[in-house]
Amino acid sequence: MRQKVLYALAAPVLAAVAALTISAIALLLIGKSPIDAFHAMWDSVDSADAVTTIINTAAPYYVMGLAVALSFKMGLFNIGADGQFRLGALVAAAAGAAVALPAPIHVLFIIAVAMAVGGAYAAIPGALKVTRGVNEVVSTIMLNFIATGISAYLIATHFRDPKIQEQAQTKPLPKSAWLPSLNSFLRRFGYHLPENTIMQGFLVVAVITGIAFFLLVYKTRFGFDLRTTGANPRAALASGVNPKAMIMKTIILSGALAALAGMGPLLSDLHLYGDIFPTALGFTGISVALLGRNHPAGVALAAFVWAGIEQAARGLPAVGVPQEIGQILQGTLLLSAVVAFEVVRRYGQAAQVRDAAAKAQALHRDVPLGMAAS
Repeated sequence: MRQKVLYALAAPVLAAVAALTISAIALLLIGKSPIDAFHAMWDSVDSADAVTTIINTAAPYYVMGLAVALSFKMGLFNIGADGQFRLGALVAAAAGAAVALPAPIHVLFIIAVAMAVGGAYAAIPGALKVTRGVNEVVSTIMLNFIATGISAYLIATHFRDPKIQEQAQTKPLPKSAWLPSLNSFLRRFGYHLPENTIMQGFLVVAVITGIAFFLLVYKTRFGFDLRTTGANPRAALASGVNPKAMIMKTIILSGALAALAGMGPLLSDLHLYGDIFPTALGFTGISVALLGRNHPAGVALAAFVWAGIEQAARGLPAVGVPQEIGQILQGTLLLSAVVAFEVVRRYGQAAQVRDAAAKAQALHRDVPLGMAAS
């Protein structure tokens, strides 16, 4: 048990040390002090306001990470999560602004529209894979560009707010479509956030999504079939699982979750879709899923760390250091984590083989010669 814990902790610790070391080298190469830079980064996250910002940022990252992790569990590489997120958020924003519904129903309606659009768009590469054998990496990357073009066209024509001429954006959502903040809930427990600091309600959606992901993947027959198909499609087929049907179900659900991630900024912060809407959220989800090893708990920690680095990097200009150092830290952390997990995994397997061989030799020595011969 202790050995398993050590192996589990070794990889992230090695990755963190490697990322910090490489970032420090980059700072030294541009003539900056790593100590001053890291101190400034720490100051940028050492406050209740900063932690709240990190949590608000991490919640959509987490849901997007789960969307990508679900496809990874199946052995699919859904690189198109960004396009599914864009289209789902855009259509949901336009649909939500066009209807008048009671508050809870309005929010659920927008979420349902987003997930339906994201799932439908993800079904395209799924259908191409199961019917024509098209690699999903190629098709989803191409569909990302198509989604960008479709979104630009729709927001410039059919979904544009005619009252705003400066930039293309949808009409703002009415307050009935806003997710309430968690400030009043926190005050009930005696915790008061600083003034003008808001803990966004999408955190609840992210937590529920994480629990649902765990139950679906690890506690249901569907999840077992999903993981089995991802590990060995031929064995899954022999046991009665239809791999093509599993591919379609998984990638549609992955696309729906990708669109759900866009509901964080839409329902809790911006309340419209436009040029200011977050970009590249899908690619962040890929990084977070890889860092979190496709497990809901690991993805949660990875999303928090990723958002934390972004927040910490905002303090770098105060000491004359470019914010791009934060991106270097994120990139090296991701690369180091992938390498470290593989090194630790192989070392653990080799240790198990040596341990099994030692036990077999010990057992052979303990067996009497006559019994061994018989």
